[in-house]
Amino acid sequence: MKNKSVDICYTINPLLGLIAMFVTQDIVLRFFFSKKKILYKDFSIPINSSIILAPTHRSRWDGLVLTMAMGRRVTKKDCRFMVTKSEMKGIQGWFLKRLGCFSINQLSPSLSTMKYAIDLIEKGEQLVVFPEGKINKYGKKLVLKEGLYRLARLAAKKTDSIIVIPIGIAYSKISPKFRDEFCLSFGKPIVMNDYLDINVKEFNRLLNKKMNQEEKIALNNVGR
Repeated sequence: MKNKSVDICYTINPLLGLIAMFVTQDIVLRFFFSKKKILYKDFSIPINSSIILAPTHRSRWDGLVLTMAMGRRVTKKDCRFMVTKSEMKGIQGWFLKRLGCFSINQLSPSLSTMKYAIDLIEKGEQLVVFPEGKINKYGKKLVLKEGLYRLARLAAKKTDSIIVIPIGIAYSKISPKFRDEFCLSFGKPIVMNDYLDINVKEFNRLLNKKMNQEEKIALNNVGR
């Protein structure tokens, strides 16, 4: 019964999902930002793979711009965001739950949440994890959280098609204002099966380096 209640709680509401996609992508992002750049470079959207998106986290806009770049319209998959418990409170939390987001206690993640995330990966869903663990507005050097790698390792026992995509997100101003620009730069996917023999610190150093490389490219494209 417990698993069933979790699934119901986090099932994406189809109507609300369509409304949210229209409002955010066709109205809000279109009119708030003057320019939108998405750099896929040599990157091609993986097919038949379980995808974990690993973006830098600089603003509350990150989730919206990432969904525009890799959401249902582009990949035919929804972005399933793993967020902090504080973001799931009140009216905001009500909407986020019905748009497929779910919360995790970063200090002590519950087994049910871990299992739910692993199930999403195993089913080929598109999971979004911000490895920095919080909005890092000024891009300070942080030690990445260990959750992404631990999830991927556990999920790798059930499927061998897991890839992690490092993404850099940048805005023309540190705090985005009306008619500013944004850019997303997608790095070469990391095939998890190639990195199961290294420890979490080594993997996080690799991931952090790749995320920072993509962010530099994105910053260049918005004039910073």
